[in-house]
Amino acid sequence: MIIVLKPGISRKEERSVLREIRKLGYAPHVMRGVARTVIGAIGDELTRANLETLLAQFPKAIESVTPIQKRYKLVSREAHPANSVIRVREHVIGGQQLHVMAGPCSVEGEAQLLRTAEAVRAAGATVLRGGAFKPRTSPYEFQGLGEKGLKLLAKARRATGLAVVTELLSETHAGLVAEYADILQIGARNAQNFQLLIAAARTGKPVLLKRGLSMKIEEWLLAGEYVLAHENPNLMFCERGIRTFETCTRNTLDLSAIPVLKHESHCPVVIDPSQGGGRADLVAALCKGAIAMGADALLIEVHPNPAAAWSDGAQQLSLDSFAQLMKELRPFIQAAGREPAH
Repeated sequence: MIIVLKPGISRKEERSVLREIRKLGYAPHVMRGVARTVIGAIGDELTRANLETLLAQFPKAIESVTPIQKRYKLVSREAHPANSVIRVREHVIGGQQLHVMAGPCSVEGEAQLLRTAEAVRAAGATVLRGGAFKPRTSPYEFQGLGEKGLKLLAKARRATGLAVVTELLSETHAGLVAEYADILQIGARNAQNFQLLIAAARTGKPVLLKRGLSMKIEEWLLAGEYVLAHENPNLMFCERGIRTFETCTRNTLDLSAIPVLKHESHCPVVIDPSQGGGRADLVAALCKGAIAMGADALLIEVHPNPAAAWSDGAQQLSLDSFAQLMKELRPFIQAAGREPAH
């Protein structure tokens, strides 16, 4: 059940509603939005009629009560018909503006990161991406700078004003990463690491949930449910390509996931064309397609010297290529009825 509270009600009235929900054996999950507070009441659907009857005693507090048929209750469009917007520092993701998150695959050092941050900000990006903890297939590949990398990301934020998104790999690092980052990324390999999702949710920071390598969309939505079910409404889904039989590209970027997610869920949708294709020469076309399909943001890998990158150099754009891409995207953003973020 989804209970939408009327705007302007007191916390005392809200607590009264929550008490009645708990009396019925439901677990209430409160999601506070900009204009509305929504309560997801998770429990036995057989008592739905009783719930509606009892909650009718709060006509001044409750705007609507809606039964949810989907397995994913809180991320469902049924639960929240309007698009959700995520506030990240002074920016809003999921609204009229299309945001670009850009930066290196891995934080390699101060000079590399600051140079990249300055360049992507000048070109129009609003969020700096960069890996401090890197999940690598081989244990012998570069694993990231760890806390040193987080500190460098924070320094780049101070220098440029860009928000920061970086990956969280471990429950034990949740507090540490949240201290430095504005958005916590959960990568493809951890997309169904449910305890990690809970730890990320509990930090209160926005969560960018990437799609698993072989993840069905329903599984992806249910993974996102863990974030909202732990009272963090700030969830974004990120399509980064799935594993198929195709070997021409690193992954197969599923742009059809955008309208499907938009139909099923209220959460913003981000597209990662760098991981999606694994080739820098495909990034521009994949970005244009993503914008046309309704993406709310793009996540693009950029490096001062991709040929010398410590990880994934083949899919990273040079600084000049990124600046040119941002110019090329403007008419596509406008044609899609959006505005470039600043």
